Amino acid sequence: MKRSSFSIQAPSAVVMVRPHHFTVNTETAADNRFQAPGDAGEDFAAAAREEITRAAQTLESYGVTVHLFEDEGAETPDSVLPNNWFSTHAGGHVAIYPMKAESRRRERRRDVIEMLKARYRVQDVIDYSGLEPDGLFLEGTGAMVLDHIDRVAYAVRSDRTNPIALERFCTHFNFEPMVFDACDDNGVPIYHTNVLMCIATGFAMLGDAMMTDKDRRDEVIARLERSGRAIVRLTNRQIGQFAGNALELQAREGRILALSTTALAALNADQRALIEESATIVPLDIHTVERAGGSVRCTLAGVHLTPRK
Repeated sequence: MKRSSFSIQAPSAVVMVRPHHFTVNTETAADNRFQAPGDAGEDFAAAAREEITRAAQTLESYGVTVHLFEDEGAETPDSVLPNNWFSTHAGGHVAIYPMKAESRRRERRRDVIEMLKARYRVQDVIDYSGLEPDGLFLEGTGAMVLDHIDRVAYAVRSDRTNPIALERFCTHFNFEPMVFDACDDNGVPIYHTNVLMCIATGFAMLGDAMMTDKDRRDEVIARLERSGRAIVRLTNRQIGQFAGNALELQAREGRILALSTTALAALNADQRALIEESATIVPLDIHTVERAGGSVRCTLAGVHLTPRK
């Protein structure tokens, strides 16, 4: 697989949000066991802000276009994780998602959508946030890991991934839903699919040991292998260190895999070698941000749209 060949799976631009009052969101802690307690304060917030600044600069140095937005408010603790409230799709389509936590609903920003319309060819914006009063949630590309090539939406069953909302999205955006159950070592359901799964062009990273139904696990792996991807199997310990929370991007010299320094340290030599057959690994140090329960993939909302000339 040539790293430089164009892939619809790997966007060449991302949206990031730099927080100014970062803290760990207590409202989402009940079903996000990846969160770590942390004291809110100026030093804590400043560290997160600096991490996002450096991460954006690193991606830009590789030739990735970064649209960096500021969040100076104090009522959106998870704003640094924009991939949950919107996604973009080839052909000029944008989706806005229903969020479970009320604090996360405040993350939706008109200026982000207007920037996308101004800089890229956008035909329509489908807003699913009206499903929130009915308790139907679908938290974007956290709830779903999308195979843009094979048109499959992989999704862990959870309170943040309602099957009705998922079906509506898949119908509108031409994806086949593939739902499965997954739990950690303590039997706690995984809250978001993108902490245990990453689909790139030439490989897929998967915490398959967390998938509780063997038949469904075999079906997911077979589907990924049929698409021509190598499977990088991740242990539960590696998932706990955010090894599955990565995103493939199209950079200046070819495809890269953006992941955290925490995640990279968790991978073994064979796993790294398999990834590097088709993508250059680019580690980003966001250890403070990771205390919110998400890692690099969560901080990047990929832009799968055609730029305006």
